Amino acid sequence: MVTAFVGMERSIIELGNKQDKTTAIGKTRIVTEDCNGNPTSQKTLVDELPPLVSALKSSAQQNAASFHFPGHNRGQAAPSSLSHLIGKGPFLHDLPELPELDNVFSPAGPILDAQKQAVKLFGASETWFLVGGTTCRIQAAVMATCSPGDYLILPQNSHISAISAMVLSGALPKYIIPEYDFEWDIAGGVTPSQVDKAIQELEKEGQKPAAVFVTSLTYHGVSNNLIEISKLCHLRRIPLFVDEAHRAHLGFHPRLPYPALHQGADIVVQSTHKVLRSLTQSSMLHMAQLSANPGTVFNQALELAVETKNTINEIPGISVLDFPSFSNFPAIDPLRLSIGVWLLGLSGFEADEILCRDYGVVPELIGIRSITLAVTLGTCRKHIQRLVSGLRNLSATNFLPAIHQGEKGDDMEYAVSFNNDNNSGSIRLSPREAFFARKRKPRRCKGAVISGAADPLLSSIVIRTTG
Repeated sequence: MVTAFVGMERSIIELGNKQDKTTAIGKTRIVTEDCNGNPTSQKTLVDELPPLVSALKSSAQQNAASFHFPGHNRGQAAPSSLSHLIGKGPFLHDLPELPELDNVFSPAGPILDAQKQAVKLFGASETWFLVGGTTCRIQAAVMATCSPGDYLILPQNSHISAISAMVLSGALPKYIIPEYDFEWDIAGGVTPSQVDKAIQELEKEGQKPAAVFVTSLTYHGVSNNLIEISKLCHLRRIPLFVDEAHRAHLGFHPRLPYPALHQGADIVVQSTHKVLRSLTQSSMLHMAQLSANPGTVFNQALELAVETKNTINEIPGISVLDFPSFSNFPAIDPLRLSIGVWLLGLSGFEADEILCRDYGVVPELIGIRSITLAVTLGTCRKHIQRLVSGLRNLSATNFLPAIHQGEKGDDMEYAVSFNNDNNSGSIRLSPREAFFARKRKPRRCKGAVISGAADPLLSSIVIRTTG
């Protein structure tokens, strides 16, 4: 657990020092190389380690007789297969919550000091480090505000953690149907008017929502108008939670959309490991808002993303998701590239298979008509060249301009009917009641037709949480 915190803290401190080098005491200049082997600009490393890294280093150097978990005992019994792969260093620093390493549940030492640095960097009033991913804190936020029978306003395409939070808390959903782009076959965000309508509908029934839950950015980079949504919520004294799992990077460049903390959100949960540089499953929970602190750490990544987008848009039969597709929303993250391949007569799954097999290109998300890629601080030009080369080959092999392959056909009809169907219907069971209800397992041998999770392309899901 402590190791995950360290990776997160190190990521924070390095980003912060690139914005504000006045906090450093001792510094060393080094020259680094990118993944192409080219020298990059000199960087400043801080000789004084961040608090949690320093505490972990000191604890690992102790000549201790360890009779505590984990069982590899500071690498003494590390599995040979792993130690040959990564060395013994990670095991030496894989330590539990020893007194000198602080207590995550009630921090008073290096964890607290590191969290205070995160408060200043991200512009929060308070920040907590998480190692169970963003899921655990979404559950905690809902359970902290919603008692059994309380209503939670949320989009229907919310992360499953919001559904599990309602199962745990006994809250009732008031769903909002997100905006939908049928050409791309992807959902966007929710508008302020949709949130206002949901609140008013509950008020007419004599109910008041316990909280409003919004996802921003979406997986495809669509940003909601959180300023207006937060005004609506605060006018009625309703807390606004934002699942900002894909937005932890937004405060580090003025050309990126504003982060939720600077748009009036009350609680924000971020996955620090997604676009920033901490270890997998490390996240943060931020509360309230202080001030913005934009920097330039994402300059190179932004320039690379814009250049890549312009290059891909010139390839026949291939397009990149842009602002006009979701004009009701204020911004799309320029570091998220959703590439449409339907004019090539390919599904996103088929394009992904070819790109991965022939070019070693691995997207972040695959859809029916597109693939989505995340440009991060670790993305390099060599990888972009492989991506562009693969897309050009897909175009040369599959694009037939004389044939109208852009018609939606059966998929379009399915999306329209599915979306319209969700406009009606009542909720007979709460998520908690549905979870604990008696269940029946359908049997294929008796003629059951199973779709949804059994479908490897997930293109025939008909089960939804509102039934």
